Amino acid sequence: MDNYGLSTKTISLENLGIKDADVKYQLSPDELHNITIEKGQGTESDTGALAINTGEFTGRSPQDRFIVRDSITEDKVWWGNVNLAFDSDKFQALYNKVTNYLSGKELYVRDSYVCADDKYRMNVRVVTEFPWSNLFCYNMFLRPEESELDNFTPEWHVVCAPGFKADPAVDGTRQHNFAILDFTRKIALIGGTGYTGEMKKGIFSALNFILPVFKNTLPMHCSANVGEKGDTAIFFGLSGTGKTTLSADPARKLIGDDEHGWTAENTVFNFEGGCYAKVINLTEEQEPDIWRAIKRGAILENVIFKEGTNEVDFEDVSLTPNTRVSYPIYHIDNIQPGSIGHNPKNIFFLTADAYGILPPISKLTPGQAAYHFISGYTAKVAGTEAGINEPQPNFSACFGAPFMPLHPTKYAEMLSKKMKDAGVNVWLINTGWTGGPYGTGSRMKLKYTRAMITAALNGELDNVEYKNHAVFGLAKPQSCPNVPAEVLNPRNTWADKDAYDAKALELAAAFRKNFAKFEEFANDEIMAGGPVA
Repeated sequence: MDNYGLSTKTISLENLGIKDADVKYQLSPDELHNITIEKGQGTESDTGALAINTGEFTGRSPQDRFIVRDSITEDKVWWGNVNLAFDSDKFQALYNKVTNYLSGKELYVRDSYVCADDKYRMNVRVVTEFPWSNLFCYNMFLRPEESELDNFTPEWHVVCAPGFKADPAVDGTRQHNFAILDFTRKIALIGGTGYTGEMKKGIFSALNFILPVFKNTLPMHCSANVGEKGDTAIFFGLSGTGKTTLSADPARKLIGDDEHGWTAENTVFNFEGGCYAKVINLTEEQEPDIWRAIKRGAILENVIFKEGTNEVDFEDVSLTPNTRVSYPIYHIDNIQPGSIGHNPKNIFFLTADAYGILPPISKLTPGQAAYHFISGYTAKVAGTEAGINEPQPNFSACFGAPFMPLHPTKYAEMLSKKMKDAGVNVWLINTGWTGGPYGTGSRMKLKYTRAMITAALNGELDNVEYKNHAVFGLAKPQSCPNVPAEVLNPRNTWADKDAYDAKALELAAAFRKNFAKFEEFANDEIMAGGPVA
């Protein structure tokens, strides 16, 4: 394997405390693909994509994500169940153990960066134990030109050692796996888990602190696209709400599907250079862009092949329902050059309301926008987790609580100010149920949701009649091109109107209960944005 590597440049990891490593630097996707197969760590699917198994962990482990508590983070991070504190001396001791473990090994090193806007660019050097982990970072982070590597200076490091297991009693971790951010040392340290998303979300979490605190930029867990007239649209939403699907619009160019920054100059830039999409029950008809992106260079995670073949069975979730694919954004045809958009005009909050209560589209005031942004509501449906037999409300602040080091109201206040300054329209879109709750009603038709979003983007809802929802106070348009009028008023779609009213009050109570922990930090305008009954 000594001949691998397009670049003749060699680098040392001594400055990181890693000694005598056999460094494979800046390998191409093809090389990393081939090495993974040679080492027996992956298989090539029938489409040419690399299929790997991430091992014990097939998803993130939120209870094992820590931030080092030091002079930078002490008074700024919102410490608690999401942002768990880690002692600085303990971090150094654990880091030394990890670097000793990696010393003398064959390691894969990649120089990359995040933030597509050059004014906000942050160089990241990734050190991985496994070749497929490095290929993931090639896909997900932005890729420097070959000419930029000679003078490349990393600002942050990602050190990923899935084979290292911590000793909780000695190292201060909860169990043997960990993902720790240190803002002083500028290191994301990951061990004991092969789940690649820990690397992506580690850097995302770092940017969610760095950008608002030091660069007056709002970080967002969202997708974004841009229209022919240069207008940018932003889509917030938790998993399963349609964030990736709805931002993939043939009439608009994709900026990115997951993580963006909104600058003081009123531009929106992608943090990443790729996409990391769920593939559970994937079909070419429903998700043609993702389907076509699964080719050589892409990595499939924890999927199962159909018996006797290398064809993926996307319905097989025997390893995990969190089956995924990562691919570089250039696997998508209709993308925005440079991954930057200007002039944001519309923001969509996507929720899959399994209660069937919220309108399929409603226009929000700034106070309502901040309230619903902080709430980050969607619903889990029966069968998605053990013990869930009926819809359960699921709130994730800012539509990405696990990755937000600051208090949610900090992000909400930034969003409100940007909305007002830029004159942005904010819409709440319910991609969930209509005609009753999950089990009684049906999922909102995708063609209707697309029609509503298109109408909002085209300004066709600017001058129609609106009526406020009796419980949530949301402004519901009474007409929309290509959408039946009765669909726009969810109460009208229920056979039992009294049951609708009772369930609406129940959901409003869940919103209030969730928001209680934010009340002391929220201003009057935000508080007025909640349910009215």
